[in-house]
Amino acid sequence: MQTQVYEGLFIFDSNKFAREQDALPAEVEQMIVAGGGEVLVSRLWEERRLAYPIQGHRKGTYWLIYFRSPTGEITALNRKCEIHDSVLRQLILKIHPSLVEPILAHASGTHVAEGDEAGEAAEEPVAAAAE
Repeated sequence: MQTQVYEGLFIFDSNKFAREQDALPAEVEQMIVAGGGEVLVSRLWEERRLAYPIQGHRKGTYWLIYFRSPTGEITALNRKCEIHDSVLRQLILKIHPSLVEPILAHASGTHVAEGDEAGEAAEEPVAAAAE
């Protein structure tokens, strides 16, 4: 079965996240792994006030996960998140294969060599034009 890299943004109930900071992301990661996926990067994005109340909640904790998964398992993952009490909303997007490495490097805080070289090459013509 074909696998793709996905970006998942999950909004957790802030009250439950404050009590179980490690447990909620671990539960979502376990759902991904149970479906045959592999978590690549998992991190807190931010906690903020929601634009509108969701199930009576006015604040949410945004958690970002990049993962590799079989394409057929995404529907099941969405359904599991909809049933989960602590996940208020989720959005899962497929990442284009040519963007996977730069996005994962940015999310994990490392640099991609190709991007650095391209940035240096772009600066040289500007400096030459100024002379």
